[in-house]
Amino acid sequence: MDTQPEREQAVKRAQRTGIKLFLTLPILSWALYDFANTIFSSNIVTIFFPFYLQEAVGENASMNQVASTFISYSNAAASFLLVIFTPLFGVLIDRTGRKKKYIGLFTMICVLCTILMGVFAGASFQKDIYGLPLSLILVVVMFVTAKFFYHSSLVFYDTILADLGTKEEIPLLSGFGIAIGYIGTLAGLTVYLLVGNQDFHRAFIPSALLFLLFSLPYLLFTKEKRKPEPKEKKSFFSGYREIVQTFKDIRLYKPVFLFMIAYFFLNDALATAIAMMAVYSKTVIGFTTGQFVLLYLVSTVSSIIGSFLLGFVTKKIGAKHAVSLVAAIMITALTIGACTTSTVLFWIAGSLFGISLGGTWVASRTLIIELTPEHKRGEFFGLFALSGKISSIFGPVLYGSITLLFRDLGNMASRMAFGSLVLLAAIGLIIHQNVKAKA
Repeated sequence: MDTQPEREQAVKRAQRTGIKLFLTLPILSWALYDFANTIFSSNIVTIFFPFYLQEAVGENASMNQVASTFISYSNAAASFLLVIFTPLFGVLIDRTGRKKKYIGLFTMICVLCTILMGVFAGASFQKDIYGLPLSLILVVVMFVTAKFFYHSSLVFYDTILADLGTKEEIPLLSGFGIAIGYIGTLAGLTVYLLVGNQDFHRAFIPSALLFLLFSLPYLLFTKEKRKPEPKEKKSFFSGYREIVQTFKDIRLYKPVFLFMIAYFFLNDALATAIAMMAVYSKTVIGFTTGQFVLLYLVSTVSSIIGSFLLGFVTKKIGAKHAVSLVAAIMITALTIGACTTSTVLFWIAGSLFGISLGGTWVASRTLIIELTPEHKRGEFFGLFALSGKISSIFGPVLYGSITLLFRDLGNMASRMAFGSLVLLAAIGLIIHQNVKAKA
């Protein structure tokens, strides 16, 4: 029998129609955190850290490929740490229900490491290790650490979506959150005005401060649903045993596991392209820094529009078909990017990639919620993130290895590496067709 508070909550949710659905403090604060963390993702992961490494390492066409390898392997190292810890995070959510505490802790560590990236990059230690400047090594270590804690916070953050609305509202809220996140990208791009076309490390500290500033509304003004603390205290590492058991029960949750395999390949292409697109645009297509920032702005606007509309598309055609749609758009964009020598076509590819980027996360988060039982949702979101993070090792390592092995071919090595992403995305789309979504 429903209690009075539950009936009152149901009435309130029934009244949330149109714009009222989005104009509540919990939803606005949740979306604003997406705004904040996307600043880190775009400014640090996609733009200024790759530009910094190219500036520090790249001296010619061959060394530009080595810089690409540095970028790829740094991203792979962060993903390796995530593979180790992500399953534990998911189990921790199901066991305690505490999300905000860990989001706040991980956010602060990420911000601190990003600030230290700026400090170390601007320092001169007059010391080399294996022929590499100590300052460069410290920046890379701080980047790996910052990216690890950034993605760790998202494991907790993504599961909050299920608490914000009804089954019918979740696709719309997911699209709204992603769209607000990409508006954060536009805000983050203002840092370029302080940096210009050199000394890209100067973007690190301002980006960290923007991340901190816009995460505060969520950290200060929201309350979370809490589960009672379990009577039986289990070892933190017992989470691995639960993950192993979940894999043993694979036949009971076949659709979600099959989707995770598909997502492995889709995210492989997606995450690697995000990490490498800045340097690829400059070294292969011939964009200047300013042109790439403008391209990224256009791509971001495409992501904003695409992610918001994909919420409605997902509601209309279902999450499974929405994932197929954005995967097809992604493959088209990557194919153009790998083959074209035309800057006009690359602009088109960037716009299409932006649509697929926002749409993939809208549709995939919704599909995971549809496919998973509520009592194991945190664990499955952990496994969902695990699938993505394992792929985030494989993709960058594959890309970086190709550019390293074929560095003497110059820009052709980057085209070969970029082309490998098309194949990975196609494999993911094929596997996804076998996922049986719930009616």
